[in-house]
Amino acid sequence: MISQLAQIHESSKIGQKVHIDPFTMIHEDVEIGEGTWIGSNVTIFPGTRIGKNCKIFPGAVIAAIPQDLKFQGEKSTVEIGDDTTIRECVTISRGTLEKKTTKVGSNCLLMAYVHIAHDCIVGNNVIIANAVQVAGHVIIDDWAIIGGSSAIHQFVKIGMHSMISGGSLVRKDVPPYTKAAREPLSYAGVNSLGLRRRGFSSETISLIQEVYRYLFLNSLNNSRALEEIEINLPATKERDEIVNFIRSSERGVMKGYIS
Repeated sequence: MISQLAQIHESSKIGQKVHIDPFTMIHEDVEIGEGTWIGSNVTIFPGTRIGKNCKIFPGAVIAAIPQDLKFQGEKSTVEIGDDTTIRECVTISRGTLEKKTTKVGSNCLLMAYVHIAHDCIVGNNVIIANAVQVAGHVIIDDWAIIGGSSAIHQFVKIGMHSMISGGSLVRKDVPPYTKAAREPLSYAGVNSLGLRRRGFSSETISLIQEVYRYLFLNSLNNSRALEEIEINLPATKERDEIVNFIRSSERGVMKGYIS
């Protein structure tokens, strides 16, 4: 299961039924969960923690030191959950002193040439398409989908169940349950199809749409729109998630609908 042509540091912890192809390099202070497959020419640097049943394709580089001039060699990690697939030539930088870790959740798909920079937090069931570039300190919540060749500015937050069009420049936060497209990046509706596939009821989707009518279609500023939402719409988990996301945004949220 482990090629004799792979180089594995004796201190690394390799689980049962792990498959490692030739010419892969695994450094010290690495942990790999059982059932994981690692292709050839993969480099796994110190501080890597990989879950069970992951698939890592040739050319990937995990836990290289961050491309951050403030980095001073502090001990940090990359943590990857179970059942995640990392395709060809993906790069994931380890954390810096601020968070000390970069995290990718379980059941994610990172397509070829994706870059995840230092201190990013990627949730579960996230799909990041080919050649997406994610700057440092970005948060991507569960079930988000990022279209290919998009670039995400540092410190941006992308909400759960959102979907971002390919080739997007993401400079502002993207609220949960939305579709984002155009330039500059703008609200393009609620991700209704994705929500239906994940079991959201028609009533819940309708309420989410109504929340975003106040925020993006009624010519209200965000503060006034949030007040109107809390007065006029029933309190639900989804409503409150949207309201809290908007209120806690530090970079500001993407623009409303642009005709």
